[in-house]
Amino acid sequence: MIRINLRGVPKRKARRISTVDIGQRLTLASSLILVAAALLVGWWYLTLAQQAMQLDAELNAAQQESIRLKAVIEEVGQFDERRQQLQERVSLIEQLRRGQSVPVQMLDLVSRSLPDMLWLTQLTQQDEEVTIEGRSTSLIGLLDFVGNLEHNDLFSKPIEIIDSQVERGAVASRTGSNLDLIRFTVKAELAPQPADVLASGDRER
Repeated sequence: MIRINLRGVPKRKARRISTVDIGQRLTLASSLILVAAALLVGWWYLTLAQQAMQLDAELNAAQQESIRLKAVIEEVGQFDERRQQLQERVSLIEQLRRGQSVPVQMLDLVSRSLPDMLWLTQLTQQDEEVTIEGRSTSLIGLLDFVGNLEHNDLFSKPIEIIDSQVERGAVASRTGSNLDLIRFTVKAELAPQPADVLASGDRER
């Protein structure tokens, strides 16, 4: 008598089917993992490429800005150097002005106070008293000269015109006629000066 175990056959088929299903699932999972990894690597590569391009652009912009700033720094350096030179010149001029003696300042002031058509014939100083003699073609020129002298702290105010005389026909004009001249004498008194200016004047004398 032959016996057939019918119960064992379905069990073997079920094991084969389950084994096949697990393998397919593993293959599918591995494939999905590889695809995901490839996508991740691709996304990471694109991100790095974009960042690299952005960094290159920023680097180029920084280089251009560095070149521009370098030119600006050079201009600022030249400006500072020129300003320092000007400051040194101004300081030197101020030192020279402070170091001028009273006679030098007086001559400079008198020469700058001369109006047109007026000239000096004599200038004398005795102690603090200064006497100026000269000629002018008009009384207005003489008054302008005195006014210019009074607009300075070197002389005490007022400055007096102690003598003025008209010389008829003293100068021949271009038209052939003779012009009158005003011969004048102006008296001025030096104002008190700071001690350093007076000491400088004594040293120069």
